[in-house]
Amino acid sequence: MRVFLTGATGFIGAAIAKSLLASGHVVLGLARSDAAAKSLRTAGAQVHRGDIEDCASLRSGAADADAVIHTAFNHDFSKFQANCENDRRAIEALGAALEGTDRPLVVTSGTGLVTPGRLATEDDPVTSTSIPRVASEQAAAAVAARGVRVSVVRLPPSVHGDGDHAFVPLLIGVARKSGLSAFVSEGRNLWPAVNRLDAAELFKLVLEKGAPGARYHGVAEEGVEFRHIAEVIGRRLGVPVVSQSPEEAAAHFGWFAHFAALNNPTSSRHTREVLGWQPRERDLIPDLDQAHYF
Repeated sequence: MRVFLTGATGFIGAAIAKSLLASGHVVLGLARSDAAAKSLRTAGAQVHRGDIEDCASLRSGAADADAVIHTAFNHDFSKFQANCENDRRAIEALGAALEGTDRPLVVTSGTGLVTPGRLATEDDPVTSTSIPRVASEQAAAAVAARGVRVSVVRLPPSVHGDGDHAFVPLLIGVARKSGLSAFVSEGRNLWPAVNRLDAAELFKLVLEKGAPGARYHGVAEEGVEFRHIAEVIGRRLGVPVVSQSPEEAAAHFGWFAHFAALNNPTSSRHTREVLGWQPRERDLIPDLDQAHYF
C-alpha cells in the first residue's frame, strides 16, 4: 500500500516508516522542513510537504494514498489544549479526504483517557473527558460516523527507547533541576509502557489487519510501579528518591503531577489475540537504566 504517514520523522513515526518500508509498503511522509524531507528521502520514503496545522496539505496527502497513519502531534505542553484541538481538526481533515472510500485511517490516542485504577481494556470508551487529549478519539468517532474506516491505537504514558523526548526524559529533567527523584505517596500507581519499535510494529499490523471502528492498545507492560521509575532515575543521577504527598507533588511536578500520580493499568490482550502482535523489545525499567537516557 501507499501509506500517507504524518509524524514520519518523529520518535514513533520514524520507526513506523522503517517498519512499513521493510514490509514492502510505500511511505509518503509529511514533512514541514527541508531537514525532515531529506531525512525521509534518506530512509527511502517519499515526501509530501505540509504541516499538521495545514488541513489542505493533510487532505491532499491522504487523497494521494491508499491508507493513512496519523501520529503527528505537537508536544508543547504549554499549549496542550490548543494542540489537542489542532489534532481534532487534523483527524477531521484526513477523514474528509477518505470519506466515501474503503481506505483505512489509523489515529493515535492514549490509555490515560480510560477509567483509572482498574485494568483498562480495548472495549473501554474514553471516560476522562476533562483531559483535552480526548479530542482525538472524539474526532475519530465523528469521522467513523461518516463512514470512514478508522481505527484507534492507544499508547501508554511511556513509549520508550533511544531518542525518547517525552514523559521519562521530563521526569529526569525535573529530578536534575530539583535534586531529588520523587513519587507520590507510596508510588504504587502503575504506568503501562511500550518500546517504540514494538509500537511501530503494532501500527503496521493495525493498518494491514485492523477492523473499522476498533480500538487497539499498544501496551507491552500492563503496569510498571512509578516508584521503580523514580528509583532508577535517582540512582542514575545520584539524587535522593523520596515519597511526596499529593500537595508536595503538585508543587514539585507542576502540571505533570496528574501524570506522576496516574494509576493506569492497561491490558493489550485483545490486541495481541486479534492481530498477532508480540512485543519483543526491552521493557521500560531495563531500557531506562541505559546511558542514552542520561
